[in-house]
Amino acid sequence: MEKVEDQNPQQEEDQVVNPWEVSAKDGGKIDYDKLIDKFGCQRLDQSFVDRVQRLTSRPPHVFLRRGVFFAHRDFNDILDAYERGQKFYLYTGRGPSSEALHLGHLIPFMFTKYLQDAFKVPLVIQLTDDEKCMWKNLSVEESQRLARENAKDIIACGFDISKTFIFSDFDYVGGAFYKNMVKVAKCVTYNKVVGIFGFTGEDHIGKVSFPPVQAVPSFPSSFPHLFSGKDDLRCLIPCAIDQDPYFRMTRDVAPRIGYHKPALIESLFFPALQGETGKMSASDPNSAIYVTDSAKDIKYKVNKHAFTGGQETIEKHRQYGANLEVDIPIKYLNFFLEDDAELEHIKKEYGAGCMLTGEVKKRLIEVLTEIVERHRRARAAVTDEMVDAFMAVRPLPNMFD
Repeated sequence: MEKVEDQNPQQEEDQVVNPWEVSAKDGGKIDYDKLIDKFGCQRLDQSFVDRVQRLTSRPPHVFLRRGVFFAHRDFNDILDAYERGQKFYLYTGRGPSSEALHLGHLIPFMFTKYLQDAFKVPLVIQLTDDEKCMWKNLSVEESQRLARENAKDIIACGFDISKTFIFSDFDYVGGAFYKNMVKVAKCVTYNKVVGIFGFTGEDHIGKVSFPPVQAVPSFPSSFPHLFSGKDDLRCLIPCAIDQDPYFRMTRDVAPRIGYHKPALIESLFFPALQGETGKMSASDPNSAIYVTDSAKDIKYKVNKHAFTGGQETIEKHRQYGANLEVDIPIKYLNFFLEDDAELEHIKKEYGAGCMLTGEVKKRLIEVLTEIVERHRRARAAVTDEMVDAFMAVRPLPNMFD
């Protein structure tokens, strides 16, 4: 039985992590060890990294080898099945609530592309335009428009169209997908959904009814045009750990309606420029680097707003070195600087006071500018016709090749 009823909305907690809120008491840092214990997932240790490398015959992704994806549920079962010659499929998603994505939004898609390429498996990407319509007070039409705009950014990550199906809930929900939603809904009591998600009497019923929509893409029968006759196919979900509540619920229900529990591989949160106690906010464009930012924007944001662990004077910095535990430029380089040797060199020199904050920021600006420029070029090449092709309900005849 999954650990599902672990939140009491009346009880004050040290930290709140759910799909709509991530915060720690008194503006502190998220304690990931406590989160793992509370959610009941497992740490992703080096043995998994080594095993993925052995099974795929390719270097592990930077997000895997540096612990950006740090927790899992049943990832070992996925790898066991794969080693026996049994394929699986990937499922991830995006709630389209903004015109432009920031780098934190791209992390699950960058990693999912690696998994798709490494394991040569199909992928379904859910655009929860219905969810954002209900939570963000957007109109149906605006939610749908944002879904298509966000789809262009997702496609720009380089997914294989012959193995990828992107769908909007407003467009796709019905038929076999809806049947699975009803099966899930019948298994989850109101008390349980309140316990998992913290809904209150002030929340409208649309919010309470939404969780099955996000649950059922993890069942292959929800996509008969893709997986007809493959109801035993396993599903792996790469996501940030704030999405875990949806899938604790799903994993609790799955065996009761005849499906495998979906497996998860879960990431840390991407910190705001102002520090890990800050929160990236659409109302504060300086809290994040967006894929629409110019090179000038990136340089300004990093130099002006990136919180550092450097000392207040050069003399003190040379004497004491930087506090790498709180330094945002180092944390961002840990996500995006590919070269392990260079990263270790920067950390060693900066921590010893031999490298100054300005030098570290300069290197980060170079790395981020290259990523954003590359993404911008790729997105500019994505046409409306390409979006239509990825979202067309069609078989994927080469999805396991």
